[in-house]
Amino acid sequence: MMHNMIIYENKDFYIEKEESEIPWLKIFTKYPYKELGDMPKELRNELWNIYDIVEDEMKRYYRPTKINMASFANMLPRVHLHVMARFENDSFFPNPIWGEKLREGQVRLPDENKFYRNIFNALQELHLEE
Repeated sequence: MMHNMIIYENKDFYIEKEESEIPWLKIFTKYPYKELGDMPKELRNELWNIYDIVEDEMKRYYRPTKINMASFANMLPRVHLHVMARFENDSFFPNPIWGEKLREGQVRLPDENKFYRNIFNALQELHLEE
């Protein structure tokens, strides 16, 4: 089984890259909280701060048609958020990425490593301010 690349980690959270034709990150809690409401309020606030940075960097760097955010956690009953940059010419748009494929995607993306560095640096700054 291939493990996805971790692009950021602190004591409470980590962010993984999902292999996909689109930019797709997953923000996980390290402790296996089952529901958002099971998390202490400070950690929920930190999760949303992390999400805001990921979404903002994703919008700025990739200029997608839409950002999708999802949290199902049925297969893996642990709090995690999917953050996906969607494009009109990706294989599934406007369907969910888990839906029916409509076409062969024509998405051309800039270097993802620069995007990951941007995320890492923005998150480092967030935690220096705390």
